[in-house]
Amino acid sequence: MPAKLHAATRRELLLGSGALFAWAFVPKIARAEGRDPRFLTIVLRGGLDGLATVAPVGDPDWIKLRGDNALRLDGATPALPLDDFFALNPAMPNLHRLYQAGQAIVVHAVATPYRERSHFDGQDVLESGIARPGRADTGWLNRALTNLQPDDRVRAGTNRGRVFAVGPITPLVVRGPAPVLSWAPLRLPPVSDDTTARLLDLYRHTDPTLARVLEDRIDLATLMPGNPQNRGAGEQGPVVQVGGINQVRAYFIDAAAASAKFLANAAGPRVGALALDGWDTHNNEGAVNGRLSRLLGALDAALAAIEANMGSAWSDTVVTLITEFGRTARINGTEGTDHGTATVALVVGGALKGGRVIADWPGLKESSLFENRDLKATTDLRAVLKGLLRDHLRVEERALMTDIFPDSDDVKPIEGCLA
Repeated sequence: MPAKLHAATRRELLLGSGALFAWAFVPKIARAEGRDPRFLTIVLRGGLDGLATVAPVGDPDWIKLRGDNALRLDGATPALPLDDFFALNPAMPNLHRLYQAGQAIVVHAVATPYRERSHFDGQDVLESGIARPGRADTGWLNRALTNLQPDDRVRAGTNRGRVFAVGPITPLVVRGPAPVLSWAPLRLPPVSDDTTARLLDLYRHTDPTLARVLEDRIDLATLMPGNPQNRGAGEQGPVVQVGGINQVRAYFIDAAAASAKFLANAAGPRVGALALDGWDTHNNEGAVNGRLSRLLGALDAALAAIEANMGSAWSDTVVTLITEFGRTARINGTEGTDHGTATVALVVGGALKGGRVIADWPGLKESSLFENRDLKATTDLRAVLKGLLRDHLRVEERALMTDIFPDSDDVKPIEGCLA
């Protein structure tokens, strides 16, 4: 859990009340010569389909594997080419622009050490940095900050030694001994269909009366105009989440812009995180014209908001986008994908030496799939994170091996991601 802070000052109360960025009265910290690194982690909760985000269009088994659901360069909505083998989902033109500008890196066939398919355990491993679930109540990003020297540039300033979290719940990745500054946008994220179903199942066993109330509200919602179950024949598929994709997009942009303003402020913290839900695409995934494409479009807009709100600090910024696991290589019977293994990690920022895909590609032949169902992991996500933390934040490699990602001596940091 985050360390307890001193009694809130008026200024801190303003921060928590939504007046976070009215910091004109805070004296500017003189910016010393040299680097002033910023680091933001975005956790994509639910398990992102890496194959639908960055498609291996050069793999001879790609079209066979996904058929009409496969992204392709010659489709009605063509994918955006990254190199001669990989192409980006067409819903992400901002990410494509950053990639072409050398400010984005894709790491493919990547995964944490976790090999089961529980969201909760997978997120625990992803955010704690511990190879097995349930072993820690602190996150790797918080521990990384506390491993820096007190006079390090990342820990200097008014909010010295603090990490921030944007969203209604503080992600595990930033919990720990370093104090946490938390802020929630006034616009709350919409509740996903999956979350609603889980709550309903829980309350059917623990509070049947509340369960009936929830069921009545769900039944009423199905009668609302625009609900996917209340559409005529031939109309387009379901909305992304309760509240619609416009609400999802607005929340993603608000949370991302808030994170950037945190980082860009001269008196603000230099590391932080937010979590964006909704990536559990069991049905009606729609990589080109459906649920996932709309989510990726919302994420793409969030990345543009981060870049715009970072201003000149963008050149010192690295943003990682990570998820607990991927999806099945094949599409299931409800036009979705189930819990899988390897996926993509996306890294953006002006501090990168980007414009490339990092991948030890395992192939998509049936014999190459993990357990005959998933993209096989060939890169450990911890190698990516270690390389960024070492080269960008200057975290010592020994601390990365022993404290931040314990028992990971055999996982070597990826080299050369920073400009």
